[in-house]
Amino acid sequence: MSTPCHHAALTLGVGTRAGKGATHENTASCVVLHSPMGYNHPIANDGQSSSSEEYLGSPPSPLPPPRIYKPCFVCQDKSSGYHYGVSSCEGCKGFFRRSIQKNMVYTCHRDKNCVINKNTRNRCQYCRLQRCFQVGMSKEAVRNDRNKKKKEPPKSPEVEVECYTLSPELEDMINKINKAHQETFPSLCQLGKYTTNSSAEHRVQLDLNLWDKFSELSTKCIVKIVEFAKRLPGFPSLTIADQITLLKAACLDILILRICLRYTPEHDTMTFSDGLTLNRTQMHNAGFGPLTDLVFTFAGQLLPLAMDDTEAGLLCAICLITGDRQDLEEPEKVEQLQEPLLEALKVYARRRRPDKPHMFPKILMKITDLRGISAKGSERVITLKMELPGSMPPLIQEMLENSDEVETTTPSPCKTNIAHTSTADATFPPRPAEGSKAQGIGGCVPIAPLAPPF
Repeated sequence: MSTPCHHAALTLGVGTRAGKGATHENTASCVVLHSPMGYNHPIANDGQSSSSEEYLGSPPSPLPPPRIYKPCFVCQDKSSGYHYGVSSCEGCKGFFRRSIQKNMVYTCHRDKNCVINKNTRNRCQYCRLQRCFQVGMSKEAVRNDRNKKKKEPPKSPEVEVECYTLSPELEDMINKINKAHQETFPSLCQLGKYTTNSSAEHRVQLDLNLWDKFSELSTKCIVKIVEFAKRLPGFPSLTIADQITLLKAACLDILILRICLRYTPEHDTMTFSDGLTLNRTQMHNAGFGPLTDLVFTFAGQLLPLAMDDTEAGLLCAICLITGDRQDLEEPEKVEQLQEPLLEALKVYARRRRPDKPHMFPKILMKITDLRGISAKGSERVITLKMELPGSMPPLIQEMLENSDEVETTTPSPCKTNIAHTSTADATFPPRPAEGSKAQGIGGCVPIAPLAPPF
């Protein structure tokens, strides 16, 4: 009687004997016979007996559990590790490093005791930096880290290929912002320049003729800035209150940036939107006063950047849409709107100047300079209002007395409809009931076509 033939499957396995000092010589290769009857037959190929532990192999050791850090000592966000002496998140680590390396000087617009947490950390840089020091972040650690990087031997040069492509969405956004900028801010070559001899040679406290002209042109510029803001992608989706907050906080920044973009260094002059060209002395006498030299210095610093209209428009948009302004209802939404603007400017600037990768941060740092000048500009507006009672145009008073810098108890008379540009002849609807949030600049109500847009 013949025995049924069972086909067997052969599996080769190599087992290593346990213990220290195991070498290739004491390693046995085993042939394991898997029969259909369910029996496994290990056969050692070197003639030695092998236990199951030897040919099955030891199980892999479990991975160590992920290290859990305490929440960020500064803002209580999720920590990424210990940075500069304390447990902190990436945001606070980067903020502290930049502040120390660039010797930044911040100002608190409240009582120097702002609450710093995940949601409010971007609202007051002064209090955030003080909080970093309070929890133990070390200046020396930042400096030592920087020195270590300097001492590292130079790496062999590598050809770095970076992609400068923009998504269709970003391209479309850039085109819209560029068009809005160009249509609300004619370039210098499009203007027919003209000059005036009024107080052109000697500085005086104030030339009333120049002041009247300057305030008239500034009012028109503010209206154009509002029109520009209304056309920015995403801006109309913000609450009316946040649109007003952002416009009042950034209007002077953009006004100064735009006038500086029309600086002619050969003649040391600046040109307004109607073509009026004033020299440094006339700008002083027109109302700039002690602000004059600061503005002209800033204009000179813009020249090496050689920004085109697209970069200038994006920079204006970034100045406006920034989530660290005080009293925003939805700061996170504002920050989300700013992110694609920053990405667009970064990629566009690098694509335009592939040999100058550091141009993007240089452009972005001008916002810090602008804010410093604007803070002094707001003080200048208050001074002029006191020196010239009743002569300050209401729109200038409302928009340039920066709400981040100055708190007024009584709104200005509602004489100018900031909710509309010069293309609309609008009348004011009645004021809403007291406590309503739907108020515009100076208590004016944005009329129907501007809901949701500003």
